[in-house]
Amino acid sequence: MANITQVVTALEQGQVVGYPTEAVFGVGCDPDNQQAVNKLLALKQRPVEKGLILIAADYEQLLPYIDDSQLTPQQKQTVLASWPGPVTWVMPTKSNVPAFLTGQFTTIAVRVTDHPLVQQLCRQFGKPLTSTSANLTGLEPGRTVADVELQLGDKLAAILEGETGGRTNPSQIRDAQTGNIFRQG
Repeated sequence: MANITQVVTALEQGQVVGYPTEAVFGVGCDPDNQQAVNKLLALKQRPVEKGLILIAADYEQLLPYIDDSQLTPQQKQTVLASWPGPVTWVMPTKSNVPAFLTGQFTTIAVRVTDHPLVQQLCRQFGKPLTSTSANLTGLEPGRTVADVELQLGDKLAAILEGETGGRTNPSQIRDAQTGNIFRQG
């Protein structure tokens, strides 16, 4: 059995953790804890203006963050038809979503994962996680626990033991309102 309890405890304590996703390992934290997000941004040397992706077990976990009333029924149907799966959608946010998550945008990138371990992790934690690739800037993202330990082991409170979903490329990123593709999958 994976070390989910250890990882959930670290998340509850405001720590940054590593976990397998569909293609690479991700690093993430509690999206509602600004200190945890600041730790994550510092670890990744990522400017807050870029915003972050949220990864969730199901659509309901994303509802506190997204304003799906700004989507047409067709747009929402297109998003839901791709989940769970490796498509990240940029969606309008609710007005109370903090800038430390959205960066310079009024949107947020969100994904309902089809990775069973990450689904379980989000369910046990009770909400989505921030998700960015597990690597230092300029280096390849980790694809195994050993890769992540080598690059980031001393900076993470825990790494969820498991394997990636076997996909070669990171998730496709699309705009839910326009359908534009920001990153090919």
